[in-house]
Amino acid sequence: MRFFFTGLIMLFASQVMIAQNLDFSIDKLSPGINDYTIQLADKNEKSTLPVRIIKGENKGPVFTIIAGIHGYEYPPIIAVQQLMNEIDYKKLKGTLVILPIANTAAFSGRSVFYNPIDGKNLNTTFPGKQNGTITEQIAYQITNKIIPISDVFLDIHAGDASEDLISFICFYNAENFPKQTAEAKRLSELGGFENVVSYPYTLKQNEPALYAFKQAVQDGKVALSIESGKLGNVQDEAVKEIKNSVYLMLNNLAIYKKENLVQPSKINNFRKQSYIKTDVKGFFYSDLKAGDKITEGQTVGYVTDFFGNKIKDIKSNASGIILYKIGTPPVNPNETIFCIASNN
Repeated sequence: MRFFFTGLIMLFASQVMIAQNLDFSIDKLSPGINDYTIQLADKNEKSTLPVRIIKGENKGPVFTIIAGIHGYEYPPIIAVQQLMNEIDYKKLKGTLVILPIANTAAFSGRSVFYNPIDGKNLNTTFPGKQNGTITEQIAYQITNKIIPISDVFLDIHAGDASEDLISFICFYNAENFPKQTAEAKRLSELGGFENVVSYPYTLKQNEPALYAFKQAVQDGKVALSIESGKLGNVQDEAVKEIKNSVYLMLNNLAIYKKENLVQPSKINNFRKQSYIKTDVKGFFYSDLKAGDKITEGQTVGYVTDFFGNKIKDIKSNASGIILYKIGTPPVNPNETIFCIASNN
């Protein structure tokens, strides 16, 4: 019995670590499941960062998956929970580094976009600060401990409580990293989504990346992101779509073999994004939904004051398809209420 338990501990090791001592030496790990709970503290505030490392029996690339950068985006969190418990490490060629919920306080607090501990948005905080607030510490740990050990970095999102969107996979067209960008584009087009979006990349090396997977791009990694699910709910089809995409990528990289995966019959490549913002506060009304086609100059909605009086018509500044939009009534000045994608 003693030998059985010793083997079990090697297979499934769980550790509690403080952030300063966080050191993932994958080469030193035995094949199997290794769970870490990273303790974060700032003055009287505390939080945790869970990390699972699944090391395969055979050598291969390190594929990192992050969900829960925004704690209210549930489909990615559920999909990654399922994925990390389906993977058989004995069939894995390489290593999976999985952050199932990067922002645990926002998840537990049902907080939209922001960490309720410090009021910061994790997805606009990178590269973070080692001794900053909790959110800044999370970003710092991901930037300095997770991204460096990654060969491929996948950041999975959904439409938060206020966002209606169509599913898509995206990458940055970082011309200063041509090999990595070409691989991110290839994986995106093989990732099982009909809609593939490329974002322009003009970030200088000394500028803060702000966004998680943009930080990985800045650091020279193959990085991409998924958006699937919307309006702060768990849609089963989004969970399945995310899992299908991850397995397709793992298949394609010869990391993990999975049967009966689905590829779309066509791919829409969107290379341009236009954003519609409003400068007023009030109630937003629109009959349009994500996925609808619109034309430049079209009235796409309107805003009323709190008494129901119309104060502004919203017109489109571009033609294309609605990639995502505000899907709930409240609207505030300088908010993006539509993102329009096109092939131009």
